[in-house]
Amino acid sequence: MVAPASPEGQIESLGLFITKCYISFRRRLDMINTRQVEAFRAVMLTGGMTRAAELMSVTQPAVSRLIRDLQATLGLKLFERRGTRLVATGEAHSLYREVERSFVGIDRIWQAALELRERRAGTLRIASLPALANDFLPRFVGRFLRTRPKLDLALFGLTSRVVLDWVATGQCDLGFAELPIEHPTVTVEPLAPVPAMAVVPARHRLARRRRLQPRDFAGEPFISLGQSTLLRFRIDAVFADAGVRRQMRIETPLAIIACAFAAAEAGLTIVSPFTAEAMAGRGVVVLPFEPRIDVEFGLLHSSQFALSGIAREFADAFRAEVEEFARRRR
Repeated sequence: MVAPASPEGQIESLGLFITKCYISFRRRLDMINTRQVEAFRAVMLTGGMTRAAELMSVTQPAVSRLIRDLQATLGLKLFERRGTRLVATGEAHSLYREVERSFVGIDRIWQAALELRERRAGTLRIASLPALANDFLPRFVGRFLRTRPKLDLALFGLTSRVVLDWVATGQCDLGFAELPIEHPTVTVEPLAPVPAMAVVPARHRLARRRRLQPRDFAGEPFISLGQSTLLRFRIDAVFADAGVRRQMRIETPLAIIACAFAAAEAGLTIVSPFTAEAMAGRGVVVLPFEPRIDVEFGLLHSSQFALSGIAREFADAFRAEVEEFARRRR
């Protein structure tokens, strides 16, 4: 008489049985190939072997063979013949729901890859100094996004130093800052230089001039940019060389505020052409200033990571936009 197995032995036998079942199940799954699943999905979608074959661009016997092999591998009857009709079983419908989830996921992956390849989707985070972020850059972004409806974009208006920091730390893909600026982990690509412009109140006597020079500002109230900007330094140098004293009445770090003060007839100012032209006709007149004072900006991106395709496309398109803007003002 055989003695009954101990509880420990029963547990061990049960564990061995479960392991063998799992191995057998995995072997069956490994025997399933993609074409079998595609054939099953095609038959479920079209309702027949012939139309499934047309959908897959293969022969009807090939589809029948794939379905037969899949049923044998799974140990399930997926379809029944009822007269001339092929009817899916309950097991087939249950299996189809799982297959469809997988195919929808794969379709989404392919669609996402296609959109990334064609530069129509993705995410861009851009930091820019206010001179560009207040008007010129948003208008360019609007045109850029029209043909890329699935591209998500964030734009941050920051000082040039903060722009540099955000690009260096990976918080933004691209940055636009006043030059010169540098960082060991940031690549700086200079953009085309553009001339600073004089901005005067629309009713001011100088508004009728074709262009302005330093002597035109003698004794006039002047709205100056913050002392931390390179443009402020260059403007002051030009007036110092000309020996012209302005009435330094107001100081502000932002060119858009300086232009607003000019519109309020608080004085004259000189700012970047991007800001000046955004304010043209809004209580101010924008005039060329001589001698020319270059305003220089740069495109910043991390030197530690390669730019995405959409980021490079944006950078190249924006550089071309600035070059065209500069060409019209030569």
